[in-house]
Amino acid sequence: MNYDVAFIGTGPEPHNQVWGESAAMAYRHGWGYQQQDQCALVSCADLVLENARAFADEFDISGENVYEDYEEMLYETDPDIVSIATPVPTHADIVVDVAETAVPDAIHCEKPMAETWGDCQRMAIACDEQEIQLTFNHQRRFDPQWRAAKDLLDSGEIGTLERVMIGGKNLFDFGTHLIDLCNFYNDECPAEWVLGGIDYREADVRYGSHNENQSVAVWEYDNGVRGFASTGHVGQAIIGCHNRLVGSEGIIEVHPYDDDAALRINRFDGEGWEAVLLEEPERTTIGLGIEHIVACLDTNEKSQLGAENALRAMEIIFGTYESVRSRGRVEFPLKIEDNPLDAMVESGDLQPSSTEL
Repeated sequence: MNYDVAFIGTGPEPHNQVWGESAAMAYRHGWGYQQQDQCALVSCADLVLENARAFADEFDISGENVYEDYEEMLYETDPDIVSIATPVPTHADIVVDVAETAVPDAIHCEKPMAETWGDCQRMAIACDEQEIQLTFNHQRRFDPQWRAAKDLLDSGEIGTLERVMIGGKNLFDFGTHLIDLCNFYNDECPAEWVLGGIDYREADVRYGSHNENQSVAVWEYDNGVRGFASTGHVGQAIIGCHNRLVGSEGIIEVHPYDDDAALRINRFDGEGWEAVLLEEPERTTIGLGIEHIVACLDTNEKSQLGAENALRAMEIIFGTYESVRSRGRVEFPLKIEDNPLDAMVESGDLQPSSTEL
């Protein structure tokens, strides 16, 4: 099948990105769709019309199909797929608006899912009611180093999985990738509880959302596998890699900080660490993710990047923040609607150096 693709939130041109403010993700999505023979890029919308026009020039989109109003764009150009790359606090309202038009067959949204736990669920429900495929850009699932780690695990190279661990910049913006990968490695098994602590003394607002400076979190899945996260500059050093898989017969590390290897394995056989050689992908990682969501549209199969999997990652993140607020272990399913980190900043319980969003 062939698909027409529209974009909401083009952002400024890609050669001047400012990480934490604008990462030109719409362009990265666009280049991914260009790699798919089935996809035609037909329209785009941005509140800054100049940005939308620059995006249209990059991707040969007709000037007649450049908009400020995304709903007008949807009704006039009737796309099959809509990609959304706006700031995080806007994700939920835009996704729900797009779903309620019943125009597209699929929505592909940037991560993290949404600003609050309630909004995450609202997006998923709205798309489910309209039978729209809703996916999120957790593209690292298709990155060779993370994918090869899963293949090694599934082939029994480290025995039975016992623990999954992450070391990253934060839980919300960057950590959503790494926690999503923990769930991927544990075959999407739901978590039962989480216990966490954070430090937030210097304001860190990324793409419109607060992110803690440092955190420690532990959680347990209902199959008994345990999770551990340590974030922030010091937290990353404590773990020493982005993802660690601990099995009964070995350890796999993805992106170890003290090694040039992107992936390494220790089989507990006395030979120590062994670097794993990886093949260069034919497409960008985002392109591989988009190839996957298009294939799922063709076959009507559930996507690995779907809302159900994204919700599992966000539940652990918001659950960690709720553990801080409630000063105790949080049992799942999560019974809150808000973002506890935002709420603690607004109430003054946390007072980072600047709280302007």
